[in-house]
Amino acid sequence: MNGDNVVMTKFLAILFAVCSGLAIGNLYWAQPLLVQIMTGFGLPEANGGLLVTATQIGYAMGIFFIVPLGDFVYRKRMISIVMGLSVIALVSCAVAPSFTILALSLFSMGLVTISGQVILPLAGDLSREDERGHIVGIVSSGITTGILFSRFASGIIAGFWGWRSVYVIAAVLNIIMVLVMIYVLPEIPAKNRLESYKGLLLSVFTTFKRHRTLPMILLHSGLIFGLVFNIFWTSLTFLLSGAPYYYDTFQIGLVSLAGLAAAVFGIGIGKLQDMGLSVPALGGFIALGLVTMLCGYLFSYSIVAIVIVAAVVSVAVQGISVLTQTRLFNLSQSERSRLNTVFVVNNFIFGAVGSALASLLWSLGGWSYVMMAACCACILGLIVWMLSRSAFRKADEALGDY
Repeated sequence: MNGDNVVMTKFLAILFAVCSGLAIGNLYWAQPLLVQIMTGFGLPEANGGLLVTATQIGYAMGIFFIVPLGDFVYRKRMISIVMGLSVIALVSCAVAPSFTILALSLFSMGLVTISGQVILPLAGDLSREDERGHIVGIVSSGITTGILFSRFASGIIAGFWGWRSVYVIAAVLNIIMVLVMIYVLPEIPAKNRLESYKGLLLSVFTTFKRHRTLPMILLHSGLIFGLVFNIFWTSLTFLLSGAPYYYDTFQIGLVSLAGLAAAVFGIGIGKLQDMGLSVPALGGFIALGLVTMLCGYLFSYSIVAIVIVAAVVSVAVQGISVLTQTRLFNLSQSERSRLNTVFVVNNFIFGAVGSALASLLWSLGGWSYVMMAACCACILGLIVWMLSRSAFRKADEALGDY
């Protein structure tokens, strides 16, 4: 297949979604397994957090140092290479004889399991202007599903065959996906000529000079996807493990599946951008997030209410993520990988702050403090939205959406 003649079909979009979901899922296999892993190595459970940190540091470095290359190299070759390296890292995790080797293997896996963040800009490149939002929504939903499924499935698999089996199965799935992508993915020409790697990295930072609306896009995503999402889901584990629920890990995992609502609705959310409704829809999703967090504050003693809140806030966050990422890809045809690097790093920073805030606020005042912080983040998001509406509408008019 020649990249010049590629037509983005539903099949290709779904394949991109599955591949991206599997890649991002590799980052989350370990999270439900930390106690079992540390027990197996005969180490304190508290040290398990270092494994998550190692994975996150590796992923952050991969996003910054590797993903920008997507604007300058053959994407089929790049995706195949990083997915192949992910398989090697997963096998290394499965056979790691010590905690140190496992931490290094998880760091390496985080470094190379970035194919989803190469595929997402590629989906934007291959999509027509009038359907880019829809395609980005499909692929983004695959990423959301991958995060939720990996957390849920790893606990079940490890319960039957131990934590090492999780990485064996993940390696097999990734091998299959590599072969499928090599066979199906078209040979797409490089978009730009790479003058120097140093210049490439510097150009990531200078995207702010070239695109006036980029800071506003990042604030929308950071406040809601970064802060609210992580504040809610981190503190939800604290809430459900204590009074009045006292849920175990499996039960908490079942409640977390409510987040799959975001994946289902996310498929169609991008159409709002294609229809020229991005600006009001963005404000609507932020408002929905605020209302949902207020409900979470008021009805914390009802598991039915908590499940509904988890589902609705996931839809709101997914809506904001899809709309902001589609708007991001509309900024430039030649810089989508670098813009996506800025986007993901931004969310990573806000997400880390959100997780830390959740733990701090929980220790200070429990669930009520956490929900108040989430509400404040939503209110800030609404203020940013009101200040950015005019600039966003002008950008849409320039694209011919209005």
